[in-house]
Amino acid sequence: MNYRPYQQITRRRSRQIMVGRVPVGGDAPISVQTMTNTLTHDAAATIAQIRRAELAGVDIVRVSCPDRESTAALAEIVREVNVPIVADIHFHYRRAIEAAEAGAACLRINPGNIGSAERVREVIKAARDHGCSMRIGVNAGSLEKHLLEKYGEPNPDALVESALEHAKILQDHDFHEFKISVKASDVFLAVAAYQQLAEVCDHPLHIGITEAGGKRTGTVKSAIGLGALLWAGIGDTVRVSLSAEPEEEVHVGWELLKSLGLRHRGVKIISCPSCARQGYDVIKTVAALEERLAHIDTPITLSIIGCVVNGPGEALMTDIGVTGGGGGRHMVYAAGKTDHTIDGGNMIEHIVELVEAKAAQIKASAAPVAAAAE
Repeated sequence: MNYRPYQQITRRRSRQIMVGRVPVGGDAPISVQTMTNTLTHDAAATIAQIRRAELAGVDIVRVSCPDRESTAALAEIVREVNVPIVADIHFHYRRAIEAAEAGAACLRINPGNIGSAERVREVIKAARDHGCSMRIGVNAGSLEKHLLEKYGEPNPDALVESALEHAKILQDHDFHEFKISVKASDVFLAVAAYQQLAEVCDHPLHIGITEAGGKRTGTVKSAIGLGALLWAGIGDTVRVSLSAEPEEEVHVGWELLKSLGLRHRGVKIISCPSCARQGYDVIKTVAALEERLAHIDTPITLSIIGCVVNGPGEALMTDIGVTGGGGGRHMVYAAGKTDHTIDGGNMIEHIVELVEAKAAQIKASAAPVAAAAE
């Protein structure tokens, strides 16, 4: 069923750049990013990790390139995956040039940190020659010494000033294919810095709450900070930074965008917290369905409610709904209407089959429209 949010989010106007084949900024969809945590020179392990992130729906993946062995492996990595790769560079300008030559779609580098003007020119030339964009990445934990001396501590003014100083270096060389991030682990600092930066420039913004913590705490912090920014229309590409596997960052990123109606992908499960009224084990059922339906990328809504108090009402707003009933049999709804009952013992398999069939139906009906548009 189609759901129209009560409040449409008006996104901030920004320029658009390309990260490989993925547009960032302008009217492009907000892209979801993650970063690998394997040793980049272990190409097989890095490729395997990126492929798991691809299955989760990642749009862009960043890999760290701290040494020559890493940039040497980058060409194979780029060749074997289906998403654009951002090479994460710190200080050593030669790594940036090598990454561009190896096929990186974007360089995460702060031009003011790589030394002489000649080195900056060499990196910009490599980016131009190989079709690379850049990301200026400012972090509250690694601000330049002169800004810490000026402001006394990391604050929004310091982060924004750092970002604009780096941006000016690129602009002075007539290079404009870049985006900016001003990250902090403190939610309030990060949000304030992004709000301030959004007001003074039209560069695309990569948003994130850096070093947010483990899967649970990091998800909560990111939901608060990134949710506030996205709701305000700020953010063109997003990474949820978790001490967890990269695909978990992707899942949380997608859930943020889906919750705000900014993008839609896969099965959105509406489920109750469960109580003594439940006709089946809601918690175990939802956990099983999240795992079994992770391969579905077609937007579908599914309500899993334990009893008849809210079940029929939630089913009115979802494509498929299940409400707990008596005697071990439960009611299934399709497009908000009562359809049939199912036995609790076979419920999970049956719901998976229903969702897969619905996904196939939606794709089949969309195919002629897509073909006509081409």
